[in-house]
Amino acid sequence: MENFKIDVDADGVATIVFDVPGRSMNTLTSSVMKEIPELVERIKTDEAIKGAVITSGKASGFCAGADLGDMAGGVLSGGGDLQKAFDAGWALNGAFRALETSGKPIAAAINGLALGGGLEFTLATHYRVVENDNKIQLGLPEIKVGLFPGGGGTQRLTRLIGVQAAMMAMSEGKSFRPNDAKGAGIVHEVVEKGQSVEAAKAWIKNGGKAVQPWDDKSFKLPGGGPYHPAGIQNFMVGNAMLRKQSYGNYPAVVNLMKAVYEGTQVPMDAALRIETRYFIKTLMTPQAQAMIRSLFLSKQELDKGAVRPSGVPKSDPKKVSVLGAGMMGAGIAYVQVMAGIETVLIDQTQEAADKGKAHVEELLKKRLSRGQMTQEKFDATLALVTATTDYDHVKGSDLVVEAVFESREIKADVTKKAEAQLVEGAVFGSNTSTLPITGLAEASVRPEDFIGIHFFSPVDKMMLVEIILGEKTGEAAIAKALDYVLKIKKTPIVVNDSRGFYTSRCFSTFLMEGMAMLEEGYGPALIDNVGRMTGMPRGPLEMHDDVALDLSYKIAKQTKADLGDKYVPNEGEQIVATMVEGGRFGRKNGKGFYDYEQKPKTLWKGLAELAPRTKGIDKPEEPTAFAQIDELKTRLLYRQAVEVARCWEEGVIDDPREADLGAILGWGFAPWTGGPISMIDGIGLAKFVETADRLAATYGDRFKVPQLLRDMAAKNETFYGKFASEKKAA
Repeated sequence: MENFKIDVDADGVATIVFDVPGRSMNTLTSSVMKEIPELVERIKTDEAIKGAVITSGKASGFCAGADLGDMAGGVLSGGGDLQKAFDAGWALNGAFRALETSGKPIAAAINGLALGGGLEFTLATHYRVVENDNKIQLGLPEIKVGLFPGGGGTQRLTRLIGVQAAMMAMSEGKSFRPNDAKGAGIVHEVVEKGQSVEAAKAWIKNGGKAVQPWDDKSFKLPGGGPYHPAGIQNFMVGNAMLRKQSYGNYPAVVNLMKAVYEGTQVPMDAALRIETRYFIKTLMTPQAQAMIRSLFLSKQELDKGAVRPSGVPKSDPKKVSVLGAGMMGAGIAYVQVMAGIETVLIDQTQEAADKGKAHVEELLKKRLSRGQMTQEKFDATLALVTATTDYDHVKGSDLVVEAVFESREIKADVTKKAEAQLVEGAVFGSNTSTLPITGLAEASVRPEDFIGIHFFSPVDKMMLVEIILGEKTGEAAIAKALDYVLKIKKTPIVVNDSRGFYTSRCFSTFLMEGMAMLEEGYGPALIDNVGRMTGMPRGPLEMHDDVALDLSYKIAKQTKADLGDKYVPNEGEQIVATMVEGGRFGRKNGKGFYDYEQKPKTLWKGLAELAPRTKGIDKPEEPTAFAQIDELKTRLLYRQAVEVARCWEEGVIDDPREADLGAILGWGFAPWTGGPISMIDGIGLAKFVETADRLAATYGDRFKVPQLLRDMAAKNETFYGKFASEKKAA
């Protein structure tokens, strides 16, 4: 076996080291899945083996789960044949079942993260020891890519910790730290680093029992099953909770509950087959295929620098200056020092700069309190930040990130001050969210080294960074910006210059369509509820409050000044102007479309006067109501997708991976679609164009599709079929 090494000691305890060759992290590749049955057979039949400890040979972790590239397109797809797919899925599930029924005590020494199939591997052992390291995560996060646990996780975790706790963990993709996992009943023992193998061996030598709890005749499901008076409540309430969480957009959520509901009523062998059937059914849904492609495969590729210019030597930024110490600048400073980058944080006053550093300290203290950082590491990391007003400190910076107020004049001023301190080859990046980079670069004496580096707020949580190219941005600047983004462990996309670039421009259409509905007379509660039903994280009015109404107001004023007579007002622009001029700026000052002074937030009563409600769902109690709701959902999703297509035709973006992942990570585009490009491909170009034409005829030219879509529809093309291969070939 190439993935497992076995060493049997004098006491007959086999230490099995899981170590996939050529990989930085263990995953359940097709090769591993073929070898697991062989491994189990060796344990069962080798008389010299009295018990076994399974551990990892990787410093990176135990196992990160299945190789989803293999799974989605190969080993578990069965070429579309359900029986073949089931047989492939059952091979792993059956092997895990054979492991736990081998008659010999098996322990897992978990010396690093164990996620997805990695945790399921350990759940099929009789005893689990994990090392006391808060960097270690244990969990079943498959729901985040449109799947659910398919290696026995739905059945074993439920039998360990009960229906309610297991369903919450699996439906949310929750991860546990070692001590939390022990408290929940997922692992048996937590030991100091480096002691997991010895502790696992000790359990075996001290008479460890080779029978799982659920194979004991006296076993009872914690909390009760579907026909238990208390247990049935979990399914009755859980069904409603999952509906609220998913709005019916994710087949994985429904199939997860079905697998748990049915599986808990039968013996384990039958339960595992039930799980496999629902898992394969889920894997073959368009939602799972699209989510796996975008949120796993494409993300992996972009995280490895797939779009980096190949002819430019690798760079490693050691010192980076951040101009502007507000929440955005301080957030950028935090992710930099977490990556070990010396950071200069500059603002107009020392008080403002110190406040920014204090925010960095606050974020670091959270890590310290959670045991994710030692005091020594905390002190060293915070010491990397220099808060100042003096631009002399910029000297020696490999890169500058400007994060000041969205004013062309202010940005021009700080650009000149910072560039005066930079050596040749250092890059200047603007964190502007809307102002064209080419225009901002006019203030630079070195436009070839000027680039957009657009972060999203809050920086410590949002994983996307949008790299924007000006007309004169050189390849060296692109490569250095990408090296920087990858070093701070963010996912980059590269787009060309445009007002609002890609993410801000397309996201704004979601807000604007919500404003259009408000102007038409639809109630704000209906608009936001429908927004959530599309799969967006919140409704358009809620999200407008989040990004700040005064920001929209200022951007509109700046755009109007830049475009002059060519400016076309946005939907609901006057409503927003009236609110801002009346002191309602959004969530940040507690007053927007909603009032935030008390929890839960409530709709602002004055909105009824600004935008009287004249429309609604005609007969909400009748089936026809669904068609009206679907029309509103379609408008919100299509409005965004049409803008994405326009960006494509204009050359703002040209890679389907970046378009889809940028939309999901950048502004929360409905993940179940795989992103707007995947959504268009999934619907079919011809059908998408037909629906968009109907919307344009009914609601206006904002739904008018670019000629590119009509040409592709005529040729029966798809974006991934036409453009993805071109990008990979390049």
